[in-house]
Amino acid sequence: MENTSDRTSKYQADSLSLIGAIALGTGVMIGAGIFALTGQMAEMTGSLFPLAFLSAALIVSFSAYSYVKLSNAYPSAGGIGMYLEKAYGRTLTTAFHALLMYFSMVIAQSFLARTFGSYTLQLFEIDDSSVLVPVLGVGLLLAAFLLNLSVNRWIQGVASVLGFIKIGGIVLFGVVGVLVADSVEVNFSVADPGASLIGFLGATALGILAFKGFTTITNSGSELKNPHRNLGRAIMISIALCVVIYALVGFAVSSNLSLGEIIETRDYSLAAAARPALGEYAVWFTVILAMLATSGGIIASIFAVSRMLAMLTEMKLVPHRHFHMPGSIQKHALVYTIVLGLLLTAFFDLSRIAALGIIFYLIMDIAIHWGVLRHLRKEVGANPVIPVMAIVLDLIVLGGFLWAKIASDPLVLIVAAAVMAAILIAEFFFLRTRPSEGQPEHKDSG
Repeated sequence: MENTSDRTSKYQADSLSLIGAIALGTGVMIGAGIFALTGQMAEMTGSLFPLAFLSAALIVSFSAYSYVKLSNAYPSAGGIGMYLEKAYGRTLTTAFHALLMYFSMVIAQSFLARTFGSYTLQLFEIDDSSVLVPVLGVGLLLAAFLLNLSVNRWIQGVASVLGFIKIGGIVLFGVVGVLVADSVEVNFSVADPGASLIGFLGATALGILAFKGFTTITNSGSELKNPHRNLGRAIMISIALCVVIYALVGFAVSSNLSLGEIIETRDYSLAAAARPALGEYAVWFTVILAMLATSGGIIASIFAVSRMLAMLTEMKLVPHRHFHMPGSIQKHALVYTIVLGLLLTAFFDLSRIAALGIIFYLIMDIAIHWGVLRHLRKEVGANPVIPVMAIVLDLIVLGGFLWAKIASDPLVLIVAAAVMAAILIAEFFFLRTRPSEGQPEHKDSG
């Protein structure tokens, strides 16, 4: 029988390979970026959306520098939570920004889950506004939860297999889509009537959401082989793979669908692009590929985010209740993560889930770069110019995205502000009353 009194998180050193870490990172990135964001980006910036992906890749390249430096210096299961703690201490600043990242990662899971539902329904020609979208998404989250209760080699194995199938399949889709298209181009003369510089910045922000999955790799430090070397390598390789794949598929979609068709089918645009190019069999191929990709992405995301929450709990930065559950804090964090993901999947649509995710992520990202610049530059050996550039680019893109949403969907900004205010207030009072060293960190509650 399991010893339920031992609540400490247990991580298996050297249980995760470099390839496994790359599979976890690309699993989250590719699932969100290609299968659901393409249409939303086209809606904001017209047929220039492939360039928005490349613009996002440029910004993420600057951003990744800080994470690589931090990962090489401080590998841990807490990832970003640990990096913030190194920069700001166990303070409200650390807790607030770490929870923004946590919620951003949970949002990414819900985004993938609803994408899974939208694509699956295309096999049966059911409209993606059906209630079956969240139902299928909820089912996928529950299946991923059960897998994450298993040992790491199972998680790594499943994520790796799905990652290889996904990358190979998407590359095949992109290459064939480009080859069968009448022409391969980005038509600068065809743009959505509402497209503008603000729209392009907004689309770039969504593109960043497609790359942010690389941050899940940072949570593998306690389990990755040779983490001081391999964490940074896994981050750089994952981003490079996604740049190539996103560019290829972006041009394939824009070459086979009109701008109006891309926007109309924004939640399943790859499946729609396969139909005119390759026929119904290609639709089946694309949908099954999307199902595998989003499944792998959710497995990888849950693996990372539950570890981050467990680390924040052990650092006494967030409250914790066992609710009489057996097992370690990490297992409890897994349950909380899934429950929150289920609620988001059931009640939020894709566009609003994406908007919340990018707002939370960019604010946290700025805090990471400022922490490196202000507090950790010498310790991690960072060139100050690159974090400064990353902060400037983040502010420009975040400003453009917020301005675009003020015009199109102000409610999502109200929700984002309310959630951030709630986190800030709750953490302020929790940190004032948290147990001191030597006292119990948390207690059971029925």
